[in-house]
Amino acid sequence: MSNNVDVTTANFEQEVLNADKPVLLKFWAPWCGPCKMMAPVVDEVADEKADDIKVVSVNVDDAPEIASEHGVRGVPTVMLFKSGAKVASLVGAQSKSQLTQFLEQNG
Repeated sequence: MSNNVDVTTANFEQEVLNADKPVLLKFWAPWCGPCKMMAPVVDEVADEKADDIKVVSVNVDDAPEIASEHGVRGVPTVMLFKSGAKVASLVGAQSKSQLTQFLEQNG
């Protein structure tokens, strides 16, 4: 089972802003090829770092207001939130090593 939670406007505040540990937030879309390539990478990182971070995903087609609110202009985009505040973001498909490095640098 993956530790990757789907987030919508209904549960964004609870799952991301009020989380008790850092949150890796992935913005994606079903029609996005690079998003599909990156999905298993995010799931792998979610499983390996389950004790340290929470991983959530937002489908920009289902929740465009969340994407808009956070300035997402392209997918995939990943953001790191700590204590309810965005601390870093990356745009474009990332390899596992790039994603791990992003978390280590901003963690």
